[in-house]
Formats: sequence, structure tokens, C-alpha cells
Amino acid sequence: MIRTMAIVGTGLIGTFVGLAAARRGVSVHLRDTDVAAARAAAAVGAGVLEHPEEPVDLAVPPSHVGTIVAQDQRRGLARSYRDVASVKAGPVAGASRHAPGPASYISGHPLAGRERSGPLAARAGLLTGRHGC
Repeated sequence: MIRTMAIVGTGLIGTFVGLAAARRGVSVHLRDTDVAAARAAAAVGAGVLEHPEEPVDLAVPPSHVGTIVAQDQRRGLARSYRDVASVKAGPVAGASRHAPGPASYISGHPLAGRERSGPLAARAGLLTGRHGC
């Protein structure tokens, strides 16, 4: 069972994941190079901005997946890593080439979204009722 999670990238999908996880009692830690986006995600209840004290159960990196997975694996951020980037070839190649533990990396995408982007467009039920979700 996932108890803690780090989300790296608080756009629409990252914030959605945080909202859905937080509603299920998961302690969610948010990180983004866009500080305003991270603050907005925290303000809507997707998690907190503090760095986790212990390795988390799952991290969700955004667009610079290979580099971020490699850095976060070296730091021991998580037990497993999942990306929700909309493209796959680059992230998978980058993680395979640079990450010290590629076996703990899972690439995927929820194949859903909205006509708007960013943390304020996210909803915890974004994938409710979607095929395969």
C-alpha cells in the first residue's frame, strides 16, 4: 500500500494524481521548478511542499524524466518511479541510459486530460469512469 508519494511536476496530471492520492490518505509531497504551480497545487489540496523525511513509495516525474529519475534514484527519493509524460521514447531512453536502477522505473500515461492545463484545472476524479482506469 502506498503511504507516501512525491510528485515532481504539478501540472494538470501531477496535481490530479496528488488530489486523488491525498483523498485516499496518502501523504503527498510536491515539487516543481515552477514554484507558483507547486503552491497552487498545494493550495487546492494536492499535497505539501515539504521534502519527505524518508524515501517515498512512489515518485511521479514530468518531462525531464530520464534526468530526474536518475537524480532522484541517486538521492534515494523513492522505492519506485512512475512517469506520466505524454511522450515515451525520450523518457524511457533517458531513464534506461542514466538511472542507476531502471528496474524501479515504470513509464506510462493515463491517456486522459482536459481542455485546460495546470494545477487549477485538476480534479481528483479526472479519470473516474474512464476506460481502463
